[in-house]
Amino acid sequence: MDWLTTVDHKKIGILYMIAGLLFFLVGGLEAILIRIQLMKPLNNVVSPDTFNELITMHGTTMIFLAAMPLLFALMNAVIPLQIGARDVAFPFLNSLGFWTFFFGGLLLNISWFAGAVPDAGWTSYVPLAGPSYNDTHGVDYYVLGLQIAGIGTLLGGINFMATIINMRAPGMTFMRMPMFTWAIFITSALIVFAFPVLTVGLVALMFDRLFGANFFETGAGGNGVLWEHIFWVFGHPEVYILILPAFGVISEIVSTFSRKRLFGYSSMVFATVLIAFLGFMVWAHHMFTTGLGPVANGLFSIATMLIAVPTGIKIFNWLFTLWGGSIRFTTASLFGIGFIPTFVMGGVTGVMLASAPADFQYHDSYFVVAHFHYVIVGGLIFGIFAGLHYWWPKMFGRMLNEGIGKITFWTFFIGFHLTFFVQHFLGLLGMPRRVFTYLPHQGFDTMNLISSIGAFLMGIGTIAFLINIFITWAKPRNAAADAWEDGRTLEWTIPSPPPEYNFKQTPLVRGYDAWWKEKMDGNTEMTPAEPVGPIHMPSNSILPLIMSIGLFIAGFGFMYDHLAVTICGLAVTFICMFLRSVYDDHGYHIEPEDQDKGVQA
Repeated sequence: MDWLTTVDHKKIGILYMIAGLLFFLVGGLEAILIRIQLMKPLNNVVSPDTFNELITMHGTTMIFLAAMPLLFALMNAVIPLQIGARDVAFPFLNSLGFWTFFFGGLLLNISWFAGAVPDAGWTSYVPLAGPSYNDTHGVDYYVLGLQIAGIGTLLGGINFMATIINMRAPGMTFMRMPMFTWAIFITSALIVFAFPVLTVGLVALMFDRLFGANFFETGAGGNGVLWEHIFWVFGHPEVYILILPAFGVISEIVSTFSRKRLFGYSSMVFATVLIAFLGFMVWAHHMFTTGLGPVANGLFSIATMLIAVPTGIKIFNWLFTLWGGSIRFTTASLFGIGFIPTFVMGGVTGVMLASAPADFQYHDSYFVVAHFHYVIVGGLIFGIFAGLHYWWPKMFGRMLNEGIGKITFWTFFIGFHLTFFVQHFLGLLGMPRRVFTYLPHQGFDTMNLISSIGAFLMGIGTIAFLINIFITWAKPRNAAADAWEDGRTLEWTIPSPPPEYNFKQTPLVRGYDAWWKEKMDGNTEMTPAEPVGPIHMPSNSILPLIMSIGLFIAGFGFMYDHLAVTICGLAVTFICMFLRSVYDDHGYHIEPEDQDKGVQA
């Protein structure tokens, strides 16, 4: 019951992690099935229809239901600790964000059991996803599942913006914030601006499908290219919503494990802001082949190439941080260091795709698949693995096994490059993406086999990570507060795992890398900014869970045109909102004499 009602950011972070890993396994299984089907020419392991369902669900699951929650897991676990806060700004909203995401993801994946699976690609392009060409309920699951899950993400973005602006410890100015906190701050702003665009698009598509509207129905005067614009105005910032937190993780890890201050901190901050700003200016580079004309193509080409500049600044700053440092090769730092060349390769192919004339050749070939995975898996997933290994002792009080961790890294790293490196050449040879099979003797056979073998290796790496989690679970909670001994930021000043109130006394921050600065001055703990006193804590609540179940039920009602079910579901949600509004819950206080008990427990 404690886990179902919790509003503690650390527990919500763990819930996000469990859900994210669950969906990661589902998405990975879908990927393995895709690679088995493409292992050899004219293979018939799955039918063409099932293949379309697999690539749609793989993309959608990995981006919205695996990558996003794993990032939110790290955000929840780390951000309040890094800024010296006792919780996020809106604990209730934090819980609601998790449960709406979870039930949205559940609704989407129930489609496998309902016999109507989304099959229009993860971008769900119309008219393919419209009612004329897709009259089953498959795309309805996509539309409603993502709308419900998107509420959770949007709430999270608002919450973390408010938290970082309002709840930093005394002395922590913006230019003293850790790089991970900066990355999450910018990401939260991107979420707040980008996700409403997706919501508008999904609502319009829902009206087309359920109520016979004609936003995208060409025959009735709608416009199919409009969906592409709406989707990519959201979709391109989404790529940066995913990658900027990974940049933040890498900044923390490179700095900690080379025992050096991050090189060029202020330039890193401004590069992050610039990437976020330019991220909204480049969406139509996904649409060079739709006939926007040479002026639009030229402008979006230039804007896309400009984004390479702040990204390059970051790459060089990481390299200069490593340069001359006393580097420790832990699993976290291996993932961090492996991230750098891998992401550079993804960036280089991105600049190639930014050239509109060249894009006419690359577009809709496996070259784009390779580029996308180099950025998202080679960037984001490496960053998430690095972050999980790095902050695991802080979240759970137990160190992950380094030996198994290194097996995870090498199998995943080698498997990744085997899978996707050859796909660049498959694309250049002319293999189109989204095809379920291909004819022999076109030069595709060997490379597809290599690619599939690589995918199995990545699967083995993921299994090794899960084994590591289970082995670690049996160990006692004996991780030190400063688990890596070289911690630089505030989260390493408190016990692992932290007590429910995080900080007994709010710390006073005297500079960038606050904890490292205190250690260099010979101090063994942070200077407190307040005396010991009662600590105010928010109360647990079951309402977020029930509200999300209400939306989940209403989703089915909308989909199957069942008015009573829809009204029941929405009524549950609105009653919970009403109860939350009229019932004043002032939380409770932990008195000073009870605070040390909390640490021992």
